[in-house]
Amino acid sequence: MPGEKAVETTGAAAGDKAPGEQSGGRRAADGSAPAKKAAARKPPVKKSPARETAAGEAPARKASARKAPAKKAPAKRVAGEKAATAAKAVVRKPESRTALVRRARRIDRELAEIYPYAHPELDFVDPFQLIVATVLSAQTTDLRVNQTTPGLFAKYPTPEDLAAADPEEVEEILRPTGFFRAKTKSVIGLSKALVEEFGGEVPGRLEDLVKLPGVGRKTAFVVLGNAFGRPGITVDTHFQRLVRRWQWTEQTEPDKIEAEIAALFPKSEWTMLSHHVIFHGRRICHARKPACGACPLAPLCPAYGEGETDPEKAKKLLKYEKGGFPGQRLNPPQSYLDAGGRPAPPLGAG
Repeated sequence: MPGEKAVETTGAAAGDKAPGEQSGGRRAADGSAPAKKAAARKPPVKKSPARETAAGEAPARKASARKAPAKKAPAKRVAGEKAATAAKAVVRKPESRTALVRRARRIDRELAEIYPYAHPELDFVDPFQLIVATVLSAQTTDLRVNQTTPGLFAKYPTPEDLAAADPEEVEEILRPTGFFRAKTKSVIGLSKALVEEFGGEVPGRLEDLVKLPGVGRKTAFVVLGNAFGRPGITVDTHFQRLVRRWQWTEQTEPDKIEAEIAALFPKSEWTMLSHHVIFHGRRICHARKPACGACPLAPLCPAYGEGETDPEKAKKLLKYEKGGFPGQRLNPPQSYLDAGGRPAPPLGAG
C-alpha cells in the first residue's frame, strides 16, 4: 500500500544512515533530552572549580576560626595596648609648646611618685670625693666606681694626697673601672689643679669646674647639684635616651639637650629631674629592651612599644629596688633603705 511503502522507505532510510548520522538524528529529534542529560552530567565538571573555590574558602574560614583563639590576648595586655594606642594617638598630633611643657612636667611628677627616694648613685662624703667619683664613672657603672673608691680614698683622702700619689699605685687601684691609665692621669691632674689654683678646695662655680682636667658640664652639674645644692641638669646616656623617647627634644648634642630641657622646667627642679629620669632609665626604660608593659608612664610615652609590651614578660626585665634588687651605692640614703632598697655589695663580694 502506498502508505505502508512510505513508512518502510522512511524506516529504511533511517536504518541505512551511518551511526554518526543516527546519533545526529537522535540528537536532532530528541534535542531537549540529551541537552538535559548533558546539563546533568556537566554540572559536576563546571562546579568543580566552584567546589575548589568553596573548598579553598572553607579551609580558610576554618583556619581563621582556628587562629581566632591565638589572637586573643590576656586582658592586661589588651588594656595596655589600648592605653598605648590612646597615648600614641595623642602624641602623634602636632604638639604645641604649652602642651609639651605640660606633658613633660606631668611625666616628672609621675616619676617623683615612682621614685620618691631618687638620689645621686655615687658614694661620697664631700665635694672632692664626688668630683673624683664622677670623673671615674665615665665608661663604667656607678656600682663599679663605688666598689673602687673606698680603697682610693682610704689611701689618698685629700687633693694634696692624690696630687702627690705614685701614678702606678693609683692605676692599680683604679684598674677595675676600665681605662685606668687615662683615669689615673685625670684624677691626679684634677687634684693638682685643685691644690694649685683653688687651695685644695673644689670650686662651686660652673666656669671654674669645667677648667679642671677631666671635668665637663655633666660632671660639673653633678657636683653643683649634689655637693653644693645649686641646680643643674645631668645629661648622661640615660637622660639623653629618655628625653628623646619622650619627644622632649630632637637634639643629639648634650649641651643642646641640656638647654632645651632646662627651658621646660623651673630651675629649682633641674637636679631632682635628673635623678628621676636617670633612675627610670636604669630600672625600667632600658636602652636595648625597655619594659614597656610594666611602665607606669606608658599612657604618656610616645615610644611605647619599642620594648616588651606583655606585662608578665616586662616584669622580668625590671631592675627595681622594690623587687629586691640592690642599688648602685654601698652607702645609700636612709630614704632609699626605707623604701625597700638594698645596698650594693663591696668589691669582690658579687
